Order: sequence, then structure tokens, then C-alpha cells
Amino acid sequence: MQTENRLLDDLAKLASSAMGAAAGLRSEIEARIRTQLERILEESGRVPRDEFEAVKQMAATARAEQEALAERVAALETELARLKNSRA
Repeated sequence: MQTENRLLDDLAKLASSAMGAAAGLRSEIEARIRTQLERILEESGRVPRDEFEAVKQMAATARAEQEALAERVAALETELARLKNSRA
């Protein structure tokens, strides 16, 4: 009886160790796949989503500033033309 329990204990330990090793192997494989995918995406010239969103926001801000400046220039040109006409 003692021998059977020891055998079962050893089998349980072996199975537990195998499961732990399998979990570790799974983590390692996932990390390697993730690293490989990141390298492939980087080499393909794609940018991360957060960088894309940041540049998109910068472009929207620059566009708004450009439109505001265009309005100011138009207003200044109108004022300049008015001043020239009033002197003439």
C-alpha cells in the first residue's frame, strides 16, 4: 500500500512538473511570437496606433491654426485695402 501511494505521489509530482513546464513553454512561445510580430510590423513601415493618433491630432491642430491664420491675413488685407482707399 505504501508503495502504491508513493508511486501515485511520484506520478502526481511528475504531472504537476510537466504542467508547470508546459505553462512556461507556452509563455515563452507567446513572447517569441509577439516579438516576431512586432519586428515584422516595424519593418513593414507601420506605426503603432498611439503614434498615429498623436500625429493625427497634431495635423488637426495645425490645420485649425492654418485656417485661423488665413482668416487673419484676409482680414488684414481687407483692412490694408480700406486704408489705402481712404488715403486716396
